[in-house]
Amino acid sequence: MATIDLIVLGILKKESLSAYDIQKLVEYRNISKWVKISTPSIYKKVIQLENRGYIKGNTVKEGKMAEKAVYTLTEEGEKQFKKLMLQIASKPIHMFLDFNAVIVNLASVTPEEQRACLTNIEDNVKVMKTYMEENIRLKEHVTDIPETGRAVLQQQYILAEAMEAWIASLRESFENQR
Repeated sequence: MATIDLIVLGILKKESLSAYDIQKLVEYRNISKWVKISTPSIYKKVIQLENRGYIKGNTVKEGKMAEKAVYTLTEEGEKQFKKLMLQIASKPIHMFLDFNAVIVNLASVTPEEQRACLTNIEDNVKVMKTYMEENIRLKEHVTDIPETGRAVLQQQYILAEAMEAWIASLRESFENQR
């Protein structure tokens, strides 16, 4: 998947890291909240990128720690990074929200089941929004977060607000049909 390639190459463009450190950075930056990326996919991707010559692993040993491979972006990796930046930025934007499968089928369930489904989605949107508020609050004074990272946090918060308003509107629409 090109998105995971871009995430890994982008991280390694800034600094050389082990696959474990890349995975921890993805967790710390909450990247998996806004891009479909998992721990196993990161390790698999690092191996694929090395096999393609985009990154190079060097085995290092620090003190009494076990040896580990630390990866660095190659010249070919730099070219691939730039290519993916332009390629992905040029693609149409798709928003895949799993709960839309529920929304398109609401008419097929009872009004009580509709309310329950909408309440569950609404509750999950509120949880996501609360998480985003807390994340923004915790990171507002952290100096090592790049402005682009803050921009993504703000984007996600705005989307959560929009979904919250949308679900309220949808609920009202269903209530008025009764």
